[in-house]
Amino acid sequence: MRTEKEMMDLILTTATQDERIRAVIMNGSRTNPNVKKDCFQDYDIVYVVEAIESFTSDHSWVNRFGDRMIMQMPEDISLVPAEENGCFPYLMQFTDGNRIDLTLVPIEKSDELVGRDSLSILLLDKDQIIEPFPQASDEDYLIGQPTAKLFSDCCNEFWWCSANVAKGLWREELPYAKAMLDDPVRSMLIVMIEWHIGIATNFTVSAGKFGKYFEQHLEDQIWNEFVNTYSDADYENIWQSLFAMCGLFRHVAVNIADHYGYEYPHVDDERVTAHLHHVKSLPKDAAEMY
Repeated sequence: MRTEKEMMDLILTTATQDERIRAVIMNGSRTNPNVKKDCFQDYDIVYVVEAIESFTSDHSWVNRFGDRMIMQMPEDISLVPAEENGCFPYLMQFTDGNRIDLTLVPIEKSDELVGRDSLSILLLDKDQIIEPFPQASDEDYLIGQPTAKLFSDCCNEFWWCSANVAKGLWREELPYAKAMLDDPVRSMLIVMIEWHIGIATNFTVSAGKFGKYFEQHLEDQIWNEFVNTYSDADYENIWQSLFAMCGLFRHVAVNIADHYGYEYPHVDDERVTAHLHHVKSLPKDAAEMY
């Protein structure tokens, strides 16, 4: 596996030698002083370029970065709609384990498209066209405090979508039930747990994408409860995961409501929870729900 120095030398030498490339920015985890380095960290690179079409009309120029296992060009994929904002990303996974996510930004749109993300470092600027970034930090990714409206909306979405999980489980529609459980319901649980961590840390940390740093910041009991919200494809186990989510959500949300003086929707909780148990016990040949 090529070293970080070898990769950075390659990225910067490519930019230095190519007159079309006018500036280089790195962002992402490699700029974050609070993230432990490991072999899976990507190189998130932005090239600010002239004549972007001269790059995108012949993609073979990226071969210089190494032997690829696979490459994706999101702007060239029809299955997922392209952003079509003028940028062109090359997502490259190499056979030696390294990965570069390289985005080309046309110089004429650099003011508009080069964001001021707090995890950004200016590596090269041939024309002094990019305003220098402050020292990189994860400031933009710290957990934010909930307003009363955000708290209420999170509770509403959690309990509303929980009923959809129950419907899918009763019907034995496994993909639907799992999708509802692991997308809207779990997403709201993650948001609520992030606020719990925020309160405990005075909102000075990041929980990471999808809560990937939860184990570092949660009390053992809550972490273990969160682990219990994951299940296999067995319907009974999924039911237990749903009830585990409900219990953990309630526990954390009530504490947050008490902390801020917000109103927790106890009535919604009680009615939906009763409904979940009712649906679980509903005979498979039931013609009516109630």
